[in-house]
Amino acid sequence: MSKQGQVALFGASGSIGHSVVQALRAQGRGYRVVGRSRSSLQREFGADPRAELVTWNPDDPASVREAARGVSTLIYMVGVPYTDFHLHPVLMRRTLDAAIAEGVERLVMISTVYPFGRPRTERVTEDHPREPHTFKGRMRKEQEDVVLEAWASGAIQTTLLRLPDFYGPGVERSFLYRAFRAALDGKRAQLIGPIDTPHEFVYVPDVGPVVTALMDEPRAYGQAWNLAGAGVTSQRELVERIYAEVGRRPKVMALHRPLMRVLGLFDPMLREFVEMDYLHTTPVIMDDSALRGLIEVRKTPYAEGIRQTLEAMRASDAASHVRPALAS
Repeated sequence: MSKQGQVALFGASGSIGHSVVQALRAQGRGYRVVGRSRSSLQREFGADPRAELVTWNPDDPASVREAARGVSTLIYMVGVPYTDFHLHPVLMRRTLDAAIAEGVERLVMISTVYPFGRPRTERVTEDHPREPHTFKGRMRKEQEDVVLEAWASGAIQTTLLRLPDFYGPGVERSFLYRAFRAALDGKRAQLIGPIDTPHEFVYVPDVGPVVTALMDEPRAYGQAWNLAGAGVTSQRELVERIYAEVGRRPKVMALHRPLMRVLGLFDPMLREFVEMDYLHTTPVIMDDSALRGLIEVRKTPYAEGIRQTLEAMRASDAASHVRPALAS
């Protein structure tokens, strides 16, 4: 088995995938990236000689097996559209079946706070009951159950890492992304309200090193782990910091549940957000003391994460303005 094939990233093109790739590169390790589009994989990872590019069709079990062939560790980060959450357990089961058939030794799945449902405690540990009251939460819990049951059967070593909301350079699927964009453009930020309740965010570049450390730790398998954010804050507080960093006064419009219901008649994504509204009224704040007792966890303070995110966005904006001139 080649060094490149030892670690495979299913769903590598997402923001978490890129963070894991950066961690593997920093360690000088080869890796396989698995995605639907060869051209996208080539564009994102083709310049790295340590990267092995493999395309798959997640709807085809034979294709999934081929993508897992020769792998010792599989990191699963496959996303689905917000409107297609029923696919999460289906794709997970298909991937695990393929991994077991191909003799993959370990699987790490990136999960979320959705399976917990409404929190019963101020801080949520890994032992908090998983009683989701939403469809999306039930699908994510079923996905987790598939992974944990595979470990219990002895067929493969598995573990889960749960993340809160996240932000960072290149992360457009974040509640905070529109605030960053609006601050740079001098416009009003639209946020999902209420925006003064406690909340936490993880800085995406911090996730990759945690995933690789967890992957390499034998004691990590057979259970789930929480990764909390860099501290309890609120959307309003972070937006004020973002606007202050660009030298502007904050301008915010909060979309509350009644308005989201109305706008959801025309916007399918907003319609889907209504179901998860509880996360902004009774937020899940995670306790990750167990993870920090297992591996080293470094977290970028919000002020520094905001500065680096804005810096990356400015650089991207400048590059997009230069490209047409170079092409002419």
